[in-house]
Amino acid sequence: MSRSTAVVYDESALLALGSGNVLASQFIANTQRGPTRHVYVPAMCLTAADGVRKGLAEHVGTLPAAEIVELDFAGVCAVGALMRDGVEWRLGHAIHLSRPTPDWPDGRPVLTAKPELYADMPLVRTIRLPEQP
Repeated sequence: MSRSTAVVYDESALLALGSGNVLASQFIANTQRGPTRHVYVPAMCLTAADGVRKGLAEHVGTLPAAEIVELDFAGVCAVGALMRDGVEWRLGHAIHLSRPTPDWPDGRPVLTAKPELYADMPLVRTIRLPEQP
């Protein structure tokens, strides 16, 4: 039995993808190789990234490997609590999706160009996207 792997793209990873970042693109390409690989795109992160880079939402929405995740009721409650604790809304949805759940007991790492933004977040693992020249 093969183990599923997953990654959550935050706003900075989406912007890197839109700029042609090789690693950000590789995660998407690798996901297309099998049903045990997943790329999750929090809708709030995609909204923030599209606000910076026009057309990014349309581009990501056409990628079959990218699963855009809506903010459900549990997510609204979790992100609201994070915001009350001073976390920016554009990070909250990625944090919520990254934390352990029954389906993902180890959580899902956040792919990000800014891992320092998650340093104080319990149960959040990150994968740093290196800057490209």
